[in-house]
Amino acid sequence: MLLLAHRGASADAPENTLAAFQEAVAQGADGVELDAMVCGSGEVVVCHDEHLQRLAGLPWEVRTTSYWKLKGADVGSRLGFKPERIPLLEEVLDALPSHFLVNIELKCDHADDGGLSQKVAELVTRRGLAGRVVISSFNPLCLFRTAAAAPSLRRGFLIDPDKRWGPQAYVVTPLVSSHSVHPYHGQCTPERVEEWRRRGLRVAVWTVDDPTRARQLEEMGVSYLITNKPRAMREALRGKAA
Repeated sequence: MLLLAHRGASADAPENTLAAFQEAVAQGADGVELDAMVCGSGEVVVCHDEHLQRLAGLPWEVRTTSYWKLKGADVGSRLGFKPERIPLLEEVLDALPSHFLVNIELKCDHADDGGLSQKVAELVTRRGLAGRVVISSFNPLCLFRTAAAAPSLRRGFLIDPDKRWGPQAYVVTPLVSSHSVHPYHGQCTPERVEEWRRRGLRVAVWTVDDPTRARQLEEMGVSYLITNKPRAMREALRGKAA
């Protein structure tokens, strides 16, 4: 089971920043999970929230704010860390080691994604990273667009625990997932994981910081564990193996 640092090692550095991704490397993660969206000037930035109130105490909406302005926002201090800024997706890809798996979540709740899917697909393809990138999203339209732009890119549907399980798991997932399915860890049972694996899908669960639960999921056959604490989860899993 591979360990992916959730928004970087976000228990120990501000989420979705270069500092968090560098910390993920230092903690021995196998890769990272990150959030990508298009900002007001068209660049793909790495940020989870649509607005910067929680992260920076600012009312700015990311998709309508230019990057030159966004990069001046401090998204570290309010989370209890040193000041950090919102990076471009390309900057993050530059900073990660060549062996790292990168789970890029396309963040868009709208029918029109502002070119997000196309831009990310083109960036990953241009840089020759298809072999170590997984594209995920709660929005099936984003995954359809990704498939149209770059059919070979690995795609995985994120299952929303606040929506009906059946249509997401048994209708949408087979339509848009070519590589994996991404449920909340509490939705995983041995039977469900086995069924997905039988259909050729890897299972990527989020977000797990409890060692006991991590061991359970590994025993079920989960492929990717998304965690805020990669070092702690690695130590817990190694302890089990020992």
